[in-house]
Amino acid sequence: MRKGIHPENYRLVAFKDMSNDDVFITKSTAEAKETITVDGVEYPLVKLEISRTSHPYYTGKTKLVDTAGRIDKFKNKYKKFKKEEEETE
Repeated sequence: MRKGIHPENYRLVAFKDMSNDDVFITKSTAEAKETITVDGVEYPLVKLEISRTSHPYYTGKTKLVDTAGRIDKFKNKYKKFKKEEEETE
């Protein structure tokens, strides 16, 4: 391995998935401004939006999107403009 190109500040860091509050600890060089205590030990905390415990690819669960509801909301929102166009023609 070449010397001087790899970071030397590896340490244990806690990563917290904010969507399901799962916390896992691994070695990292990620910068952290907050800390968290896990099993009586304080670790730097890095917050994640999504991780292996909440991503649909790993969990096998997908979120259903209510497209019919969105379409109805759109039609109801712009229904008044359609009536005005028909009256002017």
